Amino acid sequence: MINVLLLIFVGFAGGIAVGSGFVAFLTVLGIVPRVMQLSKTYRFIRSYEWSVILGAVLGGWVNLRSTTFQLSPYLTIVIGLFSGVFIGMLAAALTEVLNVLPILAKRIGFRDKLLVILMAIVLGKVAGSLFHWIIYVKL
Repeated sequence: MINVLLLIFVGFAGGIAVGSGFVAFLTVLGIVPRVMQLSKTYRFIRSYEWSVILGAVLGGWVNLRSTTFQLSPYLTIVIGLFSGVFIGMLAAALTEVLNVLPILAKRIGFRDKLLVILMAIVLGKVAGSLFHWIIYVKL
């Protein structure tokens, strides 16, 4: 019985630590406001908030339950596309917040091509996500 209680405590503490780190990551670095600024979608702020909350909760729940979904290949492609767009936008916002790309662009002489670098990252993430979903996810 003590082992079960210890396991519950450690699991709960780990979940709190990871969740706090995720919230700190999004809040302190200003990722969500930067994504809204890049995409010019300020009017959807409540949608962003609920998407982050529901995505974290549902993602955690699905991982704990080992749930599998039987989806059509076409729906899987759409889900993969949206996942890739989200990850690409998140990566672009993170690099912008941390000023990695402006420094890199300045050093390699691509200062006027910063938008091209950002789009390459976003499209690369979309292509990688689609490749993963189409090739590696068992349908």
